[in-house]
Amino acid sequence: MIDQVVKAFTDASFLIALLVGVAVFATVFTIMPSLTGNPLKGRMKAVALERDELRARQRARLAAETGRRRAGLREEQSVGMRNIVERLDLRRALVDEGTLNKLKVAGFRGQNPLTRFLFFRLVLPFVGFALAAVYVFLLGGFADKPLFVKLFVCILAAYGGFYAPVLYVNNRATKRKQSIQLAWPDALDLMLICVESGMSVEAALRRVADEIGSQSVDLAEEFVLTNAELSYLSERRVAYENLASRTGLETVKSVTQALTQAERYGTPVAHALRVLASESRDMRMNAAEKKAAALPPKLTVPMILFFLPVLFAVILGPAGIQVSQRGVFGDQQSSSE
Repeated sequence: MIDQVVKAFTDASFLIALLVGVAVFATVFTIMPSLTGNPLKGRMKAVALERDELRARQRARLAAETGRRRAGLREEQSVGMRNIVERLDLRRALVDEGTLNKLKVAGFRGQNPLTRFLFFRLVLPFVGFALAAVYVFLLGGFADKPLFVKLFVCILAAYGGFYAPVLYVNNRATKRKQSIQLAWPDALDLMLICVESGMSVEAALRRVADEIGSQSVDLAEEFVLTNAELSYLSERRVAYENLASRTGLETVKSVTQALTQAERYGTPVAHALRVLASESRDMRMNAAEKKAAALPPKLTVPMILFFLPVLFAVILGPAGIQVSQRGVFGDQQSSSE
């Protein structure tokens, strides 16, 4: 099998086909963002739907206090996934507070993403085990290995399928936190300008969401959702706490605490925002300096593998050519004599 792989990679036609495939994939990956449209509009539409849902829930709560019950808006879910998750009671077995927080930080809110997450955690282990079994037992993979190793590979594939949704959510949450972290100092500066110009916090959040959307769609979405919660929740403190829990960042948490204290004790909001914006810019600069300081160790191995051989070839190449030419000329002179 190894000989076939080596033969395939040494074949010129296979290498050309592989390069063409890579080029086509890179082209499609490059032009795909232009075909999908503006992601900010889709996010804002989703936030508008969630705002309508929040409004319906608030109306239902007020109606229940007066003795009337009304049903709020419900998210559309796949009936099959929901029935399987509820029948097997996967929420009790696989869901805890950390899982819910991680889904919120990743941008998945509501029951529909949770249902899909649990469904895929149930199905993917069987899918991974089946694919590994087909590869090992039907296609002849690991033919020279004993049965124990083959079963271990199948179990390992099932284990990977079980944790694949968790890895996806963690990756999504990390990217989302990085996007919000990079745009947060600029958003605070814009919010400070809006507050000092006389805008309320709700109007400032809406204005900053429109401006910061080109830099971070996730942060703009959070601002619009926080604006909706400030309008419809009974306590404004809850809206700020929800913003901090959805982002999962300490810088955002400190700002929300400052806004809560400013509204509770009547302290100026602009002063707190100015101090926090300065601290956020310093933290972003420190993170950039930390990455810059870590570059020399990371560049050591690439320099040894790629730069030094080329440098040696450039320096020693002319000397080697001269030595070889002198040897040829010496052989010619000795043969002529």
